[in-house]
Amino acid sequence: MADQANPHRGEAVLVIAGQPLVLRPTFGALVAAEEELGPLFALVERASTGQLRLGEMVALFWHCLRERTGLERADFGDAVAREGLAACTPPLRALIVQILKGGR
Repeated sequence: MADQANPHRGEAVLVIAGQPLVLRPTFGALVAAEEELGPLFALVERASTGQLRLGEMVALFWHCLRERTGLERADFGDAVAREGLAACTPPLRALIVQILKGGR
């Protein structure tokens, strides 16, 4: 159950090296991401025009990770890069949808 997303919380799953990691876009996580990356609406605009940078995506994922136990940010970033954009696009899209529509 720990590796399953709860759609009622707006969660998404990012699979890294075969390990499912749950991303939960809580208010605190999104505020932390915004503090690092700037306004979330600007991030969404960059994503919609194909201008979102890998480092920005990793930062958003990092702040939204439900559990970080045993993870180092640099190693996490390397692992995300190894997975590639195709694997990262569905959870990124899910987070962006949550940013735009908010909670239920």
